[in-house]
Amino acid sequence: MMHLKIKIICSLIFTIFVCGNCSKKKTTGTDTSPGGSVEMWLTKSDQSVLLQKQTTSISFNNNSNGYPFLEIDSSVTYQTIDGFGFALTGGSAYVINKLSSSDKSALLNELFGSGPNSIGVSYLRISIGASDLNASVYSYDDMPPGQTDLALDNFNLSQDTVDLIPLLKQILTINPNIKILGSPWSPPVWMKDNGNSIGGSLLPQYYNVYANYFVKYIRAMQSKGITINAITIQNEPQYGGNNPSMVMSAVQQADFIKNSLGPAFHNAGITTKIIIWDHNCNNPGYPITILSDPAANSFIDGSAFHLYEGDISALSTVHTAFPDKNLYFTEQWTGANEPFDGTLKWHIKNVIIGSVLNWSKVALEWNLASDANYEPHTPGGCSECKGAVTVSGGYTRNVAYYIIGQISKFVPPGSLRISSTIVSGLSNAAFLRPDGKKVLLVLNENNETGFNLRYKGKWATITMPASSVATFIW
Repeated sequence: MMHLKIKIICSLIFTIFVCGNCSKKKTTGTDTSPGGSVEMWLTKSDQSVLLQKQTTSISFNNNSNGYPFLEIDSSVTYQTIDGFGFALTGGSAYVINKLSSSDKSALLNELFGSGPNSIGVSYLRISIGASDLNASVYSYDDMPPGQTDLALDNFNLSQDTVDLIPLLKQILTINPNIKILGSPWSPPVWMKDNGNSIGGSLLPQYYNVYANYFVKYIRAMQSKGITINAITIQNEPQYGGNNPSMVMSAVQQADFIKNSLGPAFHNAGITTKIIIWDHNCNNPGYPITILSDPAANSFIDGSAFHLYEGDISALSTVHTAFPDKNLYFTEQWTGANEPFDGTLKWHIKNVIIGSVLNWSKVALEWNLASDANYEPHTPGGCSECKGAVTVSGGYTRNVAYYIIGQISKFVPPGSLRISSTIVSGLSNAAFLRPDGKKVLLVLNENNETGFNLRYKGKWATITMPASSVATFIW
């Protein structure tokens, strides 16, 4: 997590590729003509309505009116969705484990369950070793100053067995299919050229050792019953000011993958996906440089992005260059001093709608939980990162909960993004679920607005309140 003290304002231009890069895919459900009613789930930015199902009757017909048409075409399909969720930091696990057993059970089922009161979180990002939202800095093979451990005999997950791993096991009992992405903030400091948890680079003589560190991590987590679906090479590899952190150039990352990590995974029979970059949208050239190396490319599943700087269309830039590689949006914080209304609208427009319109399979918010003082964090770590829930005695839901809930509750893994037209003032993205139902997420940033949701020749007339987010299902 980049340590930010102020809100960074990104100027964003959406690049939506409709026919040139679309693909036809089959789904497991039956896509039928519209009939019956349309469900509407609403969140208002003034917090008067928070992820509530609306009772107003909405149905398809052919009634004439003057509203613009928002057209959905399920025959034009794009990427498959892997999931939506949060970073389950070590600090998040710590504070959630402080809840009473009844509150903890209620929260976990609300987050990860499939019932009517759940938001259906389907994807988690965890740190490999400590992130800056752990109480202290550690790796899985810390050694006394001046000592090394080339055979990794000292490797152990002991720090994570206190809070993170037990909580992950509980989550897996609720949703055994949840996908987990692991990201390192720093390798053991004895592998780095500055011998420090902050900044520095991985010494080339330890590339193979560090590759084996990843193998040991994936196997050790598997022995605990936890499958790591994917890993990124380094969190924010162009920012060395966090604690912990490490700097890694595109050339270094390519060399590490093609000469060390890729072969190590292959030889060990590891099928965990390798994802590169995991940093801001201001530098699509970084993943493009790595993917342009054929030897490295062969081991890489895709690229991950954050949006503290740059333009969300950077994902489409990479997709255009390498359309066979996947894209992921893996982090965006919500700040302690940011207002609910502006945060909700910016994140829905950019992190959720923006990322999926630009080919992302995943959209993740940063930090599932924190206490009332935005703790814990490392010395120098983020002191203003607001959790999706605040744990203080019981728990309260914050803006990131609703940002993710407005999509994760309705769009399960395996859904396809489908074509939806642009209507002025109504950012949107549409999906075809495995069960055949269609989902449309719409952001209205302006005054009360009406439009016609048109599908297969029929339309439903909808009025959205001012400054609101709505999800429609039919």
